[in-house]
Amino acid sequence: MQSKLLREITPLTQSDCFTLFSREKKNFDFPLHYHDEFELTFIQHARGAKRIIGDHIEEIGELELVLVGPNLQHGWFNNKHEGGTIKEITIQFHRDLFDDKFLQRNQMNFIKSMFERSLRGILFSAETTLQIIPRLIRLPQQQGFDSVLELMSILHDLSTSRNMRMLSDSTFGTTETFSYNSRRIEKIMTYLNANFDKTISLGEAAKLAAMTEVAFSRFFKARIGKTFVDTLTEIRLGHASRLLIETTHTVNEIASRCGFNNISNFNRIFKKKKDCTPKAFRQAYTSSGIRTFV
Repeated sequence: MQSKLLREITPLTQSDCFTLFSREKKNFDFPLHYHDEFELTFIQHARGAKRIIGDHIEEIGELELVLVGPNLQHGWFNNKHEGGTIKEITIQFHRDLFDDKFLQRNQMNFIKSMFERSLRGILFSAETTLQIIPRLIRLPQQQGFDSVLELMSILHDLSTSRNMRMLSDSTFGTTETFSYNSRRIEKIMTYLNANFDKTISLGEAAKLAAMTEVAFSRFFKARIGKTFVDTLTEIRLGHASRLLIETTHTVNEIASRCGFNNISNFNRIFKKKKDCTPKAFRQAYTSSGIRTFV
């Protein structure tokens, strides 16, 4: 498979805050791609289509709302969609629409957190989507400053919504980084991403953070939201997914390169996480309905 994807040059100019497309179509025909801007996408009446965000592949239902961060590859494909009119609303906005200093303000905390999560892609719940749909439909009717305020309001409401789900593994995209708001966590995460292919123990990480193992475990989970072991596994799976997609290395080679010391363990963990085997994942990602362009 080609290692480079289509980089979309969006019609969003530097003079605009955002751009919105509202359209109806019969099928999905745009290749897997990425771009510098954030993208909020609403899709209705496309049950059975396939969504790819980073290394996450999933068949979609009747409606969905997804936020994709900058430079994260994504696309929707016909898959099992049986035809009919698909409704789609796409909003693209500059990554600097909210200045970094502005995002540091207390009142912007939820939006800042959502933007960080969007680097993995966010799927919002059906309940949230149903609440937001009317506002997305009305947004093109608003003009100028009012439209910008409404978009900001929509983003804020999404950022405080419940049951949002992150899609791609955290290390799949390498062009952007998360903000951990902790020098210790930043140091540990940098170390894990640089040494994921080696054996790394909890004790080793705790020592790096100058903490006892018990204190480090609690501190790490409180900051990251998952255990140290789960985080390391996720990092390894992210790198493994990229190798499955972009190289012709065997599954055994990839498992070894990503720190899994036996193939059975790798296959078991991969299937538990992604609901398919590494081989099936590779086949799904490179199927004929998914195109990548240099």
